[in-house]
Amino acid sequence: MRAPAAIAFVLVALAGCGGNGGSASRKPARQAVDPEQAASVIRAWANTLRKGDVAGAASFFGLPSVVENGTPPIVLRTRADARLFNRSLPCGARLLKTSSSGRFTTATFRLTERPGPGSCGGGTGQTARTTFVIRGGKIAEWRRVADNPAPAGPVI
Repeated sequence: MRAPAAIAFVLVALAGCGGNGGSASRKPARQAVDPEQAASVIRAWANTLRKGDVAGAASFFGLPSVVENGTPPIVLRTRADARLFNRSLPCGARLLKTSSSGRFTTATFRLTERPGPGSCGGGTGQTARTTFVIRGGKIAEWRRVADNPAPAGPVI
């Protein structure tokens, strides 16, 4: 008797996910990004966080959004979640360059100290890379990636 109730709960939960009521106004999930807009959003976010403005940095995140910083993916559902995530980043960052492919924009940063809790410590001056998905002028995905990507070609 419990299985039908559990199935009904899952179906109701899935029906409520991501809905704006209709699919006509939804953008395709794989829509290509405007590289200039993405770089602008990423630069503004990094500059804001580097100044120690955690609430301002959190405002660049759409809700919900997905973050991954050496962890399994975490969904930020509230503005408080976005503030907590930004507060957890010990370093500030200066955007060095971006490259876009499909819906993804990968940014390379130079890590800096920033006002607020924590310390960048030995990370100061190092580089870090993050892949973003920008949707509607907001960060929809923030995923830390390896700073030195593997070389192209077969692995022997």
